[in-house]
Amino acid sequence: MTDKARKAITMNGEPHGKLVIGSAQSLTDYRLLPLIEYMCWRYPSVQISLHSRNTQANLSAVREGRLDCTFFIGSVEPREGLETTVLCPEPLVMVAGPTHALTRRSVITEDELRGSTLIRAENGASYYEQFEQALGLHDAESRSPVLALDSIDAAKRAVTSGLGISLVPEVTVATELDDGRLCRLPWVPPFRVYTQFAWRQDNSTNPSVTALVSAAAQVVSEQVATPA
Repeated sequence: MTDKARKAITMNGEPHGKLVIGSAQSLTDYRLLPLIEYMCWRYPSVQISLHSRNTQANLSAVREGRLDCTFFIGSVEPREGLETTVLCPEPLVMVAGPTHALTRRSVITEDELRGSTLIRAENGASYYEQFEQALGLHDAESRSPVLALDSIDAAKRAVTSGLGISLVPEVTVATELDDGRLCRLPWVPPFRVYTQFAWRQDNSTNPSVTALVSAAAQVVSEQVATPA
């Protein structure tokens, strides 16, 4: 157990101490703020520090004890040294601006995707790595032009202006799809990803982590049942 975890002891039956959490930027902005609000209200003795970085960096930091736990989007698979729990499916959507040529197509081929400028919203996101593998984009000869912005909001503005297309979690573009600033393209990724929570196996008795797992399951399930 890390020094940080040892400090997360119970006081009068309640979690207490500092909890250092990692998260993907998309989850921080579009899933976790209600959870953080709930934790601050329900467990005022827990001091929360939230760090948004890419998935692999966060998972490594949890293994090494630099983070107590992390939220991430990825496939469900065993992860060495970690306990994980699935919070919800995280649908992905390929989006374009209203004037993009692909919005006039009823079917989009992988060749057309390869030939389009791709806007990467989150560098290091595991779903984007899966997307590149599915389309064979690691092959330099077939690589599409990529605009790497590492920001969901910047990517949305770039896509809206017609610079390219982007694969993002649907929850991050729900408002723009509803009001027509972005269009859903008729292409579905050949893989599924889920929002998940991970912590070190030897940190499973940390009461603050236990409280966060329970709260996350409740808050995220309510979000999925009643989308914004």
